[in-house]
Amino acid sequence: GLFAPRVSERESLEIVQAIILRRDAERECVEVLLSIRSDLFGWELPGGTPEPGETWEQSLLREVREETGLEIEVESHVGDWVRRGFRPHRARIYRCRVVGGVETPSHETPRLGWFPIATPPEALFPWYREPLRCVQEGRQSPVARQEWLGAGAIWQAMKIDLTMRWRGLP
Repeated sequence: GLFAPRVSERESLEIVQAIILRRDAERECVEVLLSIRSDLFGWELPGGTPEPGETWEQSLLREVREETGLEIEVESHVGDWVRRGFRPHRARIYRCRVVGGVETPSHETPRLGWFPIATPPEALFPWYREPLRCVQEGRQSPVARQEWLGAGAIWQAMKIDLTMRWRGLP
């Protein structure tokens, strides 16, 4: 999941991801929906790659529906993260809410889970923490960030993946 086919990608990769929120009245907190992909074990934001001719938002709606079974509405653009180093890409991230559908894991994302946004799971890939903080802080305008995914980020992702494989999926 960490290496193939990603090592051989030649074009600049662009992805779109959703921070899907809901209010949990019982726990009195805001929760975020996270997923685990079938090829890389660790919690992350649902989303994917736009298809030719799709807008960012059209792609996000399609990807979330395919991966989670949920229909969402985009509320705001959280920001763009341009990541260099290992698997360079641009991630456009949106804040969203559920408006329909039935939560259903897919072959691509076999696990889905709701977590308090203030205390995400330890097995959340580290590059998702800042976008979650931006939403928690209630930023009104999109951020633009550049990040370096070097050996440290790869090592953290490998530890998360291997630990979850060892323990089994939650």
